[in-house]
Amino acid sequence: MYDKNDPRAALQKSAPKAQTEPGLIAEEQFAAFDRGQPDETGPDGDSHYLRGNNFVLVHTRAHPGGRFVRAGQPDEYVVLLPNPTDSAEITAGDETLTIPGHSIAFVPPGDSCVILPRGGSLIRLFTAASEDLVAKCPNASAYDTPRRQIPPFVAWPEPVGGWKIRSYSLDVPSEPGRFGRIFRCTTFMVNMLDPLDGPRDTARMSPHHHDDFEQCSLALDGAYLHHLRWPWTTDMADWRDDLTVSAPAPSALVIPPPVIHTSRAVDPGRNQLVDIFCPPRTDFSQKPGWVLNAADYPLAE
Repeated sequence: MYDKNDPRAALQKSAPKAQTEPGLIAEEQFAAFDRGQPDETGPDGDSHYLRGNNFVLVHTRAHPGGRFVRAGQPDEYVVLLPNPTDSAEITAGDETLTIPGHSIAFVPPGDSCVILPRGGSLIRLFTAASEDLVAKCPNASAYDTPRRQIPPFVAWPEPVGGWKIRSYSLDVPSEPGRFGRIFRCTTFMVNMLDPLDGPRDTARMSPHHHDDFEQCSLALDGAYLHHLRWPWTTDMADWRDDLTVSAPAPSALVIPPPVIHTSRAVDPGRNQLVDIFCPPRTDFSQKPGWVLNAADYPLAE
């Protein structure tokens, strides 16, 4: 259910109805990255880990000169530099690129290294094929019982022109009819939503659900209330009370299918949310002009 002016309203017309059967496993996963001790500390930085069904999110406060190495990385991963004042030097194979702040980069499989010369905020996204990173997540065992609503992960086609480091600026102006600033690679879709100054208008919320994929909502600035409602099945063991998750930035919430959800910015200042999907969403990808780097990454068949 979207406001009539929401670009996603057109998607709903063709969306299938949720087929929710008894035995539903639909548990949210949440991490507040500035609360408590980091999951990993060291000379390179302090990191928090959170997993979803198909992915791992790593939120790092990098120290100056922090080096983050991946050896034999099985698939493409994401580097997000949300702050304009940060920068990164990324090496993959024989290629090295300097990435400015407020950018997103996609790093190919194999050996790679990300260095933050001045330190700063670093967010990386890996698929669950990186088993060493899954093991570092405090919620590593949360998916021991399979989520049968979510189909097996399949990567999207390789990029046009082959594997290389690809980076894109997040400084993209809003455009009527386009939803956020969407980028995709073979493994992820990342939507840098337009920031909100002040709280969201409570008369223009957007409760909706997804039938067969998770949504990870990453709060970068401000504070959010994520409102969740579980569907009823014929088995009362599946039933849950409505839940509101308080999510001050930086934090991340993994929303399971087919839970109805909507997020409300509540900070009086700047509120910035990023939506993450693994693998990319087909419906967003089919909207002309929505995926800003669509020319580099073919649509899955």
